[in-house]
Amino acid sequence: MSRQLNEPVDAALVPRFAGHSTFMRLPAATSAKGLDVALIGIPWDGGTTNRPGARHGPREVRNQSSLMRRVHHVTGIAPYERLAVADLGDLAVQPIDLMAALQQIESGIAAICAAGALPLSVGGDHLTTLPVLRALHKADPGRGRLGLVQFDAHSDTNDRYFGDNPYTHGTPFRRAIEEGILDPARMVQIGIRGSVYAADEHQWARDQGVRIIYIEEFARRGPEAVMAEVRALIGSGPAYVTFDIDGIDPSMAPGTGTPEIGGFTTREAQAMLRGLAGLDIIGADVVEVSPPFDLGGITALAGATMLFELLCVLAGNAGDPPG
Repeated sequence: MSRQLNEPVDAALVPRFAGHSTFMRLPAATSAKGLDVALIGIPWDGGTTNRPGARHGPREVRNQSSLMRRVHHVTGIAPYERLAVADLGDLAVQPIDLMAALQQIESGIAAICAAGALPLSVGGDHLTTLPVLRALHKADPGRGRLGLVQFDAHSDTNDRYFGDNPYTHGTPFRRAIEEGILDPARMVQIGIRGSVYAADEHQWARDQGVRIIYIEEFARRGPEAVMAEVRALIGSGPAYVTFDIDGIDPSMAPGTGTPEIGGFTTREAQAMLRGLAGLDIIGADVVEVSPPFDLGGITALAGATMLFELLCVLAGNAGDPPG
């Protein structure tokens, strides 16, 4: 299948506040065919338990992503010279039927997988990650259970909310473990913090073998040591990367549904994402950007920057550019 390498609109020719609003100012596409990476928005927050608004995240992250340039200033990677990337727009996720919405998300990601592209999505609340994982697992069940690298303030391995509801943004990774999608022995959660509902809230995850790195441990060890452990734990098997924007301290990312003080900085987050280099990443996302609670677009800018960091990691893993 032919690949078309796409370059962003040149900001020296067309100012960032002009032109079409797409992720990284890349071309808009209607199909993932011929792409290596499909940028996709998932504008849905039906799993939110506190402050809503993450359904508006993809649109504002697109807006702020116009500030991203072409070459990574540390690694020197120019992702658009190595990967065929385009913006597939948003999945059409209806907002009033949770189960139907989960199926719509899964179907949309499945189509990307069937076309041979890797999904790099922007949510949306963290429940959006569950149907993405379902689609990736079903696309190639032969590769077995997936590893997970999760940057987050919350473990999201709770069981039920509001009676007997198993699907909220606080439950996706418990469901994914139960469904045999994730291998808990190859799961690591970084930045976990804040008050909890009960003293044993994280016990279920620990009992499954999930590695939880609380923010206090991260602060003692630093990004380099933590990411060395992450690479060793994930190993050579396939893994998914999910970045909840509330992992960042709310002084730098206030626009999110469940803010927790005491998080890592944006600079630390960037350093950790660069530490993913070499892993077999089969998909990734940035979630929980809620523009109604943002200030001056700084949370959406953080989300767009993390998206670019992830894209550069994927490009680095793809090797040298063609030719």
